[in-house]
Amino acid sequence: MRYILLTLCFTSMFSFSQDAIKKTDNLWVQDFDKAMHIADTKGKSILMYFTGSDWCTPCIMLKEDFFNTKKFKEYKSSYVFLVVDIPRNQDLLTDQQRKHNYKLLEKYNKDKSFPLVTILSPKGKLLDEVSGYNSLRDPKYYFELLEKFEK
Repeated sequence: MRYILLTLCFTSMFSFSQDAIKKTDNLWVQDFDKAMHIADTKGKSILMYFTGSDWCTPCIMLKEDFFNTKKFKEYKSSYVFLVVDIPRNQDLLTDQQRKHNYKLLEKYNKDKSFPLVTILSPKGKLLDEVSGYNSLRDPKYYFELLEKFEK
């Protein structure tokens, strides 16, 4: 019985973590070079989201209150969306993806703040960022960030 319960818990954790980083409506990319190419080609800014999909409670709340909303999806034509997942469960990413994400963490999230949403220019210059999310669950600062750089 304990084995079955443990298996179910692990399976649900793995499913949730994968859901946090999978492409939804082809909205999210996971490769920085690909995001830069799209941004440069289309003249869009990049919204880069640092998350700890399997351990960061504020990240999970932000996903529900901000990223999973109809209002957020209205911005899909204005940005290139790049997710940088730093899960504790190392099996959730390939070795290559993990190395890629940690390089981005070192360059764009030196304080290792989670969640962190940054806006980059099409050339990769940091324009602005919003970090953290609290129990009041008010995503207004994140929407203000999107509105500030919407094209």
